[in-house]
Amino acid sequence: MTKFKLFILYLLLLLAIIATGLSAAAWYWVEHPVAMDSERVDYVVESGSRPRSIARLMNKSGIHFNEDAFVALARLSGRDILLKAGAYEAVRGDTPRTLLERMANGDMTQTQITLLEGWTYQRIRQALREDPQVRQTLLAVPDDELLRKLGAPQASPEGLFYPDTYVFVPGSTDFDILRRAYHAQQQLLDAAWNERDPQVPLKTPYEALILASIIEKETGHSSDRDRVAGVFVNRLRLSMPLQTDPTVIYGMGDAYQGRIRKKDLTTDTPWNTYTRGGLPPTPIASAGRAALLSALHPEAHKFLYFVSRGDGTSEFSESLLDHNRAVSKYILGRRN
Repeated sequence: MTKFKLFILYLLLLLAIIATGLSAAAWYWVEHPVAMDSERVDYVVESGSRPRSIARLMNKSGIHFNEDAFVALARLSGRDILLKAGAYEAVRGDTPRTLLERMANGDMTQTQITLLEGWTYQRIRQALREDPQVRQTLLAVPDDELLRKLGAPQASPEGLFYPDTYVFVPGSTDFDILRRAYHAQQQLLDAAWNERDPQVPLKTPYEALILASIIEKETGHSSDRDRVAGVFVNRLRLSMPLQTDPTVIYGMGDAYQGRIRKKDLTTDTPWNTYTRGGLPPTPIASAGRAALLSALHPEAHKFLYFVSRGDGTSEFSESLLDHNRAVSKYILGRRN
């Protein structure tokens, strides 16, 4: 074998050794856990982000690795075009490969927020403001502009948001969640209205939502819900004032301090159902599915009155005389 051929053989062998070493080093880097500032690190990938900007963001967030190597891995694996925007969580022990695959698969972190039945719109907004995972975009947006953005024809946002638990990606906006709750309420309302009892004296789905919100606030026991709905429907049919305290409380606003006085019942507001007949102009809270179905399928009976027994249930009466007796027993009797 000539010296030249021997040189070529050695050179090829050296290149093979180098290539093997580089491959081993690359494999080690790809499969070796990255350094992290803490056990868990959250970060958000914005829409349109490229591998380089994502790598830079992750390093700034406390996930430390070689940016050039990460970009090369993304491109060589073909995952650079698959990376999805969203919120992600890196945990100690993650490798560059697992981090990349997580973003390519869109395995985002999720959290949830619960909007409760009976909450007012202001209470819902408070919950959104207090959740650190919700990005605030509506702090300076007036209600009428929010309604326009939602495409809602109503003049008030009260009662338009379905109370439920909403799972979302951290960093979602307050508007994102409100929009989901609005559409959920509209879908439920449309479906329930189409299957309503045709005898209920309600002219529009919005009136059903108003009545449902009153039922939501007046019902302490689920078994009474349909019967309470029947009382209000009977009163509407007879053009009797609804005379329900939760509407008075809503109309009082911040003036309400935990109790209703006699003068509060006689002080007129648009929501005072003692001084005004029919339904109030807007819902007074967010009504759940059960309250809405009760409003549209009330129990058929002759009761016109009810009073709390103090245990969450109600005593129902057909006449004012019987009602006054029930009040004496369950309300005045508790004061003695």
